[in-house]
Amino acid sequence: MKEKKRPVEVVVISDVHLGTYGCHAEDLLRYLKTIQPKKLILNGDIIDIWQFSKRYWPASHMQIVKHITGLLSKGTEVVYITGNHDEMLRKFVGFNLGAFSIENKVVLDLDGQKTWIFHGDVFDVTMKHSKWLAKLGAIGYDTLILLNTFVNFISKLVGKGKISLSKKIKDGVKSAIKFINDFEQTAADIAISNQYDFVVCGHIHHPQMRKVKSEKGQVMYLNSGDWVENLTALEYNNKSWRLYNFTEDPVAMSIKVNKKSKRAMNTDDIFRDMVNEFLIVK
Repeated sequence: MKEKKRPVEVVVISDVHLGTYGCHAEDLLRYLKTIQPKKLILNGDIIDIWQFSKRYWPASHMQIVKHITGLLSKGTEVVYITGNHDEMLRKFVGFNLGAFSIENKVVLDLDGQKTWIFHGDVFDVTMKHSKWLAKLGAIGYDTLILLNTFVNFISKLVGKGKISLSKKIKDGVKSAIKFINDFEQTAADIAISNQYDFVVCGHIHHPQMRKVKSEKGQVMYLNSGDWVENLTALEYNNKSWRLYNFTEDPVAMSIKVNKKSKRAMNTDDIFRDMVNEFLIVK
């Protein structure tokens, strides 16, 4: 018997990083199987185009694409907002195919309140001036996630819980904490100056939901987090936003997914399969 899906007005997910070892595609698929959103916002870095050269594309990653196209066929509006790891898609901004569109940002009017949604990499000086350095950092991050997987495997064997090496590093480095605080404040300040009620970002892998005040006003800052470390999303229902956490959802965690074997694909194969999926629901 199929589980009844939760109706949700708006769902925002970001930083899935399909095509990398750290992506929790199966957990994301479990979550998506429990909801029926009217609007799904893919807020950047869903597909990690920077890492495609590794030819790592497990079947579970393709299942995410298939599930999203399945939502499209059932009436869900899907908006893909570009990020830095999928910046190649920026040349297609403004593209529309039925209920699917690609944008750099969106502003939603939800129950009389304006919500500004964008990925957030526009604030990152590294992305603007030293892209090769940013890519090097991404490779290092991917390696750290691999190491983290091994550490958690050992931790599980000895009866201990999971740990996040990258979170420990970020929490222990003052410059990382300052970057996150500056990022949130910058997003909030611009949102306040434009009289938005909410501002929604991704990019920094730091789920958050807090009110930010300044001399010019206030705004609710939200960050959807990621599906590499935090496994979080944002949901809007009944005139309010909430921060969803997969690890606190026993229903989603109990969902069974088909565990198919991994397969190596080149970039052309990956894009061909994805394009074919979207053409099916045109």
